[in-house]
Amino acid sequence: MAKNKTIKDFDTVNDGSHAIRKFSVGDFLIILILVILCLTCILPFVHLAAKSVSSNTAVMQKSVVLWPKGWSFDAYNTIFQDGTLVHSFLYSVKVVLIFTAMGMVTCTCAAYPLSKKRLKGRAFFTFLLMIPMYFNAGLIPSYLLYKDLGLLNSMWVLILPLIYSSYNMLIMKNYFRSTIPDTLEEAAFLDGANNFQILFKIVLPLSMPIIATLSLFYAVGRWNAYADNKYYITREGLKMIQYKLYQLVASATEAQTTTLSEAIEVTSTPEVLQAACIMFATIPIICIYPFLQKYFVKGVMVGAVKG
Repeated sequence: MAKNKTIKDFDTVNDGSHAIRKFSVGDFLIILILVILCLTCILPFVHLAAKSVSSNTAVMQKSVVLWPKGWSFDAYNTIFQDGTLVHSFLYSVKVVLIFTAMGMVTCTCAAYPLSKKRLKGRAFFTFLLMIPMYFNAGLIPSYLLYKDLGLLNSMWVLILPLIYSSYNMLIMKNYFRSTIPDTLEEAAFLDGANNFQILFKIVLPLSMPIIATLSLFYAVGRWNAYADNKYYITREGLKMIQYKLYQLVASATEAQTTTLSEAIEVTSTPEVLQAACIMFATIPIICIYPFLQKYFVKGVMVGAVKG
């Protein structure tokens, strides 16, 4: 009887897998919840996109919802003519690239030795390097330290303090332990290879998935962060795009918003200009993320493995 029920509930397709014929109320509710959650993420973005290319009159009348009215690209023209956000965007790309490269080097140098049983005191060093994951000095001590080191109002205050991540190191260490067999390294040692040769010629080429995953973690985390930029940077030329975006969104008055373009004529209302600035800062990462989303999933799966 159970076998007959199984045959009724499933259809065998050409590739040998089974397709579910039975569609229950629970499946419908799950799909409905997922659709609602997706809409809560997509609709605000579509609304901002519509406002950014709508006429000032339509936006001021609150008649723009999900489709532009009175198409106008004046806000985007203002952004590119002024150049302030363009400069911040290019500067942010530079910071993210340097930060990601240095972060991956730091993470690899910490994770690879800690993944090897032959390292004496491995447990102690692992415990020591995991402390920053749970405790930190706080904002004021950090500010005083960066001031004494001469890092304030420099690009490096956005890079050096955060290049080491205990979480990323733990993920990479677990990946090395679960993926790279010890016998492979022992064979390389017998052939006369040293630790650096094994790392660069064997371990890293076999670890491209985790390298791509953590590089994405570093890049997206740095791109979206703006708190340190707010606390440690006062020079306009060193402000990243997300902090500029925060300033625009936080400022509701026309005088504060139009300071973006003091040297040119502003033909857009503050609300339209804010929407265009948000889209300008968001579209690049939205275009890249769908192609790299699988690495986020893989990174979460690797991090779930206990090492």
